[in-house]
Amino acid sequence: MNKKKVPQLLMLTLLAIGINCTQRTEKPTESKTLDGNVFSAEEQSKLTPDDILDSFKEGNERYMNNNLTPRDYKAQVIATKAGQYPKAVVLSCIDSRVPVEKVFNKGVGDIFVARVAGNTVNPDILGSIEYGTAVAGSKLVVVLGHEACGAVKAAIDKADLSDNADILLGRIQPAIDRLNSYTGQQTSKNAEYVDEVVRTNVHTTIEEMLIESPVLKSLQDQGKIKIVGAYYDLDTGKVTFMETVK
Repeated sequence: MNKKKVPQLLMLTLLAIGINCTQRTEKPTESKTLDGNVFSAEEQSKLTPDDILDSFKEGNERYMNNNLTPRDYKAQVIATKAGQYPKAVVLSCIDSRVPVEKVFNKGVGDIFVARVAGNTVNPDILGSIEYGTAVAGSKLVVVLGHEACGAVKAAIDKADLSDNADILLGRIQPAIDRLNSYTGQQTSKNAEYVDEVVRTNVHTTIEEMLIESPVLKSLQDQGKIKIVGAYYDLDTGKVTFMETVK
């Protein structure tokens, strides 16, 4: 063989190997269908509170299984520009570990979310929920408490933070008072006790909501809305729904 041809053959061989390797390792790009749909007025009018509650339960299952609906957020933003028809209002704590829309697998325009430490009510929160239901047509109201709530712990320990924070924590006090007969250690170090206060606080919040808002009470009495409590587990992401307070 002509020695001058050896480098040329070697170069061609290496080039062929490189092309072959590239062909083997490259994977086709996976295309996912993104959901850009948004809730319409007609769809909102047809659903019952129980239908929406079922969709929340199914959405939470998807969240726990890391199977959230892939969404086209840009399309949803554009589609909701002209109006919104949310299914529900969620009153949640401000805790960053509870991403409400994701917890229930909802997208842009699907739900109203009101957030305040300890998921309690005040005139602003009540007015917001009244707007979401009586005006905007939402049919489900969820009061969502969560495991190891920092606001609940601070209220239990009677933390002296500031005038504003003291007023806020004072709204959790009725739940603490209801558990005076609790036989264990009544401090924030007792996870079981904190859990009891969290759940009791959800029920207390709903009761106050129905007392302080004749609008919400009337809508629930007529069956136009349902108000339910719920508890979020930080360990699993599971939401457990509580019995409706009437």
